[in-house]
Amino acid sequence: MKYEDVEYNECDEVYPPAEDTFLLIDNLILDDSMEVLEIGGGSGLVSICASRFVKSVDVCDINPHAIKCMESNVKLNNRNNIAIIRSDLFENISSTYDLILFNTPYLPVDEDEHADDEYSKAWDGGRDGRTVIDRFLKEAKRYLNEGGIIQMVQSSLSDNDKTLSMLKEEGFEAEITAIEHVFFEDITLITARL
Repeated sequence: MKYEDVEYNECDEVYPPAEDTFLLIDNLILDDSMEVLEIGGGSGLVSICASRFVKSVDVCDINPHAIKCMESNVKLNNRNNIAIIRSDLFENISSTYDLILFNTPYLPVDEDEHADDEYSKAWDGGRDGRTVIDRFLKEAKRYLNEGGIIQMVQSSLSDNDKTLSMLKEEGFEAEITAIEHVFFEDITLITARL
């Protein structure tokens, strides 16, 4: 498969690039001095696209299938400035970055619909869609350099106003910078600057 001039393969048990992925890629804020972290890299497409315009990218995922998928796609595109890390959010991250990217697991999922597998962690946001978003927002600032930026994707179903409010409480200037209407929701890109 191809997006713009980046080739990639979709992989079993890994969230495939979709509208939310492309919304993030199409609105990335990048410059060639940046050190970037992507949380939940999935197929690696966002990181591969970003890596062409920045100094370096660290990308992590909790899903072991995603780690293998990213390794394959990074190799396919001959990218040598991407490091792949298995991590649950910031668990195995020790550096700080100029930009943190995250296409969050934002779909509200009732307890009886919850599947405890690696694949569903890419989209299962818990009962209110915020289980992972809230954890991320409480930790992210510690991993940003001064003047750093967060770009995160979530849904109108998972309370954009709460995310904006939490970011402001953490000292960010935050706003919705892009919206894509899909089916029964708006997918939003929130950009926050320290």
